Amino acid sequence: MQPVDFTTLMAVSSDLRKYWLPARCEQVYQRDPYTLFIALRTLESRGWLAISWHPQAARLHIAEPPPKRNDTFTFSQQLKHQLGGLALTQINSIAPWERVLDLQFARRPDEPALWHLYVEVMGKYSNVILTTADRQIVTAAHQVSEQQSSLRPIQTGRMYVSPPSIRGKLPDLAEPFQDWCDRVSLIPGPLQKMLVKTHSGVSSAIAGQLILAANLPADILTSDLSLAAWQTLFQQWQSWLEKLASTSFTPGWLDRHYGGYTVLGIGMAKPAENVQTLLDDYYRHQFNQEEFRRLYNRLEQRLKTLLAKLRQKADTFTTRLRQSDEAESYRQKADLLMAHLHQWKVGMTQIELTDFESGEPVVLPLNPEKNAVQNAQMLYKQHQKLKRARAAVAPLLTAVNNEISYLEQVEDSLLQVPAYQVEADLRSLEESRSELIAQGYLRDTTGYQAGSSIANRNQLASVQKASGRSKETESSETSFRKYTTPQGFDLLVGRNNNQNEQLTFKQASDYDLWFHAQEIPGSHVLLRLNAGDDPSDETLNLAASMAAYYSRARQSEQVPVVYTEPKHVYKPNGALPGMVIYKRERVIWGQPQQAQAFIDRL
Repeated sequence: MQPVDFTTLMAVSSDLRKYWLPARCEQVYQRDPYTLFIALRTLESRGWLAISWHPQAARLHIAEPPPKRNDTFTFSQQLKHQLGGLALTQINSIAPWERVLDLQFARRPDEPALWHLYVEVMGKYSNVILTTADRQIVTAAHQVSEQQSSLRPIQTGRMYVSPPSIRGKLPDLAEPFQDWCDRVSLIPGPLQKMLVKTHSGVSSAIAGQLILAANLPADILTSDLSLAAWQTLFQQWQSWLEKLASTSFTPGWLDRHYGGYTVLGIGMAKPAENVQTLLDDYYRHQFNQEEFRRLYNRLEQRLKTLLAKLRQKADTFTTRLRQSDEAESYRQKADLLMAHLHQWKVGMTQIELTDFESGEPVVLPLNPEKNAVQNAQMLYKQHQKLKRARAAVAPLLTAVNNEISYLEQVEDSLLQVPAYQVEADLRSLEESRSELIAQGYLRDTTGYQAGSSIANRNQLASVQKASGRSKETESSETSFRKYTTPQGFDLLVGRNNNQNEQLTFKQASDYDLWFHAQEIPGSHVLLRLNAGDDPSDETLNLAASMAAYYSRARQSEQVPVVYTEPKHVYKPNGALPGMVIYKRERVIWGQPQQAQAFIDRL
C-alpha cells in the first residue's frame, strides 16, 4: 500500500485550501478506530473530509459520505462538541517538510482560530490532536503516556509539542548539481534507495517516479550512472521541487490495477479528476482488497472444513446403507437354519446346508454356546437391525447430500472470483458470509476491526438504511454480472445464492429464459427478453456457455445446461438458499471457453 508522503500531503492540502476554505463544520463522525469524517459546507458544495491515522494508511482527503451507523467513539464526540458549527478557516504546515497539518477552526473566517486540529501523517506514529488556541491538548486520537514516550507524551491537559525536528539533509532547489550528485553517490548502492537515504522528505514512491521520469532502469545502481544520466535525473529532481514550490500537481493512476498513484503526472496511465478522488478511490480499493482476501480465506477454510466433515459423514451413511442391503441374506440364512434344525449338533461352530433356490452348499457360522434356534434368532435380529438402519439412515444421507450440494454451491460462488476486482466482488462475499451465518454454518464476528474494509462497512450500513429498500433490492440493482449479447439482449448472472434467488424469483419476467448447469453447482443465468423477442441459436448458445462458465464445470469442454421459463422454476418449502427445482426444461450444451472468449473481448 502506497503511503501518503510529503508531496502527496502538499497536493491534498493545496487542493483543500483552494476549494474548501472557508467551510463550515456541520458534523463530525468516526467510522472506526482509525478514521474520522468531518462534514464541510462551502458556498458551492458540501463534502466529507476523511482524516485517518491508520498506521499503514494515514491520510486526509475529501471522501465519499460515511455509512450511517451509530458513532460510539469518545474522540469524535469531543470533536463534535468543540468544532460543531465553527468554520474551517486555515490549513497550514507547521514546518517545512513536516507531514503535519494544522487545521484551524474559528467562529468566522476573519476571526482568530479558537481550535487547532493537528493531523500528523507519520506512518505508525500518525495521530490527530485537538488543542485550544494556546496549544493546550483537549483530546487526541491516540494518547501517548510518559512511559511510552518521554520525549513527546501526548495527553489531555499537556501543551502540544511539535514532532522532533527532521534530521538529515532536506531537498533544496538551490543545492548545486555537483553537491547533490556527490551526496547521492557517496555510498554506492541502488539509486532509489540512495535518494531516499541521503535526503529527508523523499519517499520511495517519489524516488521511483523521478528515476522513471529520467528514463532509467528502476533497479539501476549509482555506480552505473553516466554524467548525462546524473544531469537528467537532477533536472527531474529540480522539476519536482519546483512543482512543490508552485503547488502545481497532476494526479493520476500509475496503472489500471490500482498499483499506485502519482500527483506529479510521472508515469501516469490514467488521469484522475482531482487528488481528492484519487486518494479516496485508491485507499478504498486497497482496503477492499485486503478485506476481500481476509474474508475469502475465512470462508474458503470454513467451507473446506464443513465439506470434509459432511463427506466423511456421507461415506459413513453410505457404508451403513450398503451393509443394510445384506439384510435379506440374514433372513434367508435364518430360514435355512430353522428348516434344518435336525442337522445341528452340540458344539458346532459352523454348519453346511443346501440353499433353497440355487441348490448350492452354504456354510453358516454358528455360536457354539447357543443352540440352532438361538443362532437363527440371532440372524433374524440382525436382519431386523439392518432393515431399521436403512429406514433411519436413508433420510440422513439425503439430508447430508443436500447440505453438501448447498455448500458446494456456496463454494462455487467463491471459486468464480478468486481475486478482488470491483466492489461487487466484496459485496458478494459479504452476502455469502451473512447467508452462512443465517444458516448456522458460521459465527457472526462482524464489528469494527483495525484495517477493516471501507466498502464492507459502507455496504452493511447501506442495507440497514431506513429507506424501505431491502438488502435484496440493493443487491439486484448493483451486483449482478451483466452482459449484452451480440443480438442486443441482456444476460444477468448471479454471484451467489442470494443473488441467484433474486434473479430467478424477483427479477425474471414471463418472457425471460432461465439457464443453469445441469445437476452441477453454479450461477443462475437470466436471458432478458420482451414479448415477441426471438433469440437466435447463437444467443441461446452464448447464454448456455455463460451458465457453464459460471459453474463448477468451467474447466470442461462441454457442459449440459438446462433452460426453461422462470415460471417453471420453484423453490421447495424448507429448501436451502439457492436450491431450486424445475420442469419443462430443455437441454443445450454450453462451452465455457466460448464464454471466456466473449468476456475477454469486452
